[in-house]
Amino acid sequence: MHIAILGFGNENKALFNFLKKDKTYKNAEFWILDKNENLKIPKGAKSILGPNYLKNLNNFDIIFRSPGVPYNLKELIKARKNGIQISSAIKLFFEKASKKTKNIIGITGTKGKSTTSTLIYKILKNAGKNVILAGNIGKSPLNYLNKINKNTFVVLELSSFQLQDLKQSPHIAVVLDIFSDHQDAHKSLKEYFDAKSNICKNQNKNDIVFYFKNNPKTKNIAQKGLGKKIAIDEKKFNLFSINDLKIKGIHNFKNAAIASSVCLYLNIPKNIILKTVKNFKGLKNRIEFTRKIKINKNQFIEFYNDSASTNPGSALAAIKAFPKKPKIIILGGKDKNLEYSPLSLEIKKLEKEIPYIFLFGENKNKIYKSLKKANIKSEIIFKNNLKETISEAKNIGIEFLNKNPNTKEFIVVFSPASASFDMFSNYKQRGEEFKKIVLNL
Repeated sequence: MHIAILGFGNENKALFNFLKKDKTYKNAEFWILDKNENLKIPKGAKSILGPNYLKNLNNFDIIFRSPGVPYNLKELIKARKNGIQISSAIKLFFEKASKKTKNIIGITGTKGKSTTSTLIYKILKNAGKNVILAGNIGKSPLNYLNKINKNTFVVLELSSFQLQDLKQSPHIAVVLDIFSDHQDAHKSLKEYFDAKSNICKNQNKNDIVFYFKNNPKTKNIAQKGLGKKIAIDEKKFNLFSINDLKIKGIHNFKNAAIASSVCLYLNIPKNIILKTVKNFKGLKNRIEFTRKIKINKNQFIEFYNDSASTNPGSALAAIKAFPKKPKIIILGGKDKNLEYSPLSLEIKKLEKEIPYIFLFGENKNKIYKSLKKANIKSEIIFKNNLKETISEAKNIGIEFLNKNPNTKEFIVVFSPASASFDMFSNYKQRGEEFKKIVLNL
């Protein structure tokens, strides 16, 4: 058997280690296919690296695709037409784990997946359940497969790329807010939404899907399968209020509400849910408090790192997390072929709270044109890099507070609404750089 591992990032490295130990594949010949010519290839594998890594896919019996490799590459389409089996680490996990436990909880959405997945995991763990957290959050579920039994809860964060060719749906599906994203990788919005739909498309009548009632796209996706539909209306949710949470923003209140609703359904006691949710401080790079700088006796500048914001919708959520407070927003990075006009129109409504907007990165001119088309009166400032941006943001904050002695807080929100690959290896590195610069001010 000839097996190709297409893309050799963290998920497929874990996949390779699993396949090597699995008796089904003990006599297989493994090939690593990746465009990175400098990859370190593990023992027991051959490789095709560099620009020709997609040639001759027909030579393999099974191709395991990384989430980072687009599902509809012409070479993969051709391979499928020729009868080559295309799989992935997530598909393999579902095939094997579904024989061991029915308690698989899958979470997807454009943003909020990691926060919601982590909250569900923490609540279940605090309730004494046997639970693992894996998937798009950065941990391969294959690493935990031998620890799973019928009493294990598996909490899986699932991206559109992982869901796109999934033929099984989790027993409990959670569909968060959905809006436009990843148009640099998906060929259309329809393809993106269709991929998300697989989280519940293959459910049966014994399965359950939780979704946000007030998001039309989310609601539409939830209707795709046969599972029981449980609509969550954050306006009617009353187990706790937004003021009870340490994490900021109405979007995070919604995520906490749906996570809690899943756990209530699983008969987790309310006191455990409340204690867990109220103590949750959030995740790195997601409206993460970085530093407060005292300017005068009662005046401060606060810096927040929201580097995980890689689309306009998530940036808007970050802006709205600080209602009625004067703020600078920092936007820009690698374009994902997304439309910025919805963000610009919402900023227009809030422009009195946003006296300054900083733009940097590859797509700064695209964002600028969108902001100007919306006739935004905020002062727009271009910068070449993050260090320059943060330094001037601090100076402007000081100046603003000195001119407005009755204003206590001035907020600097780094929520790029863009990918990081123009200047950084990923959003995590970008966020760490932001924090390093702010802490050294």
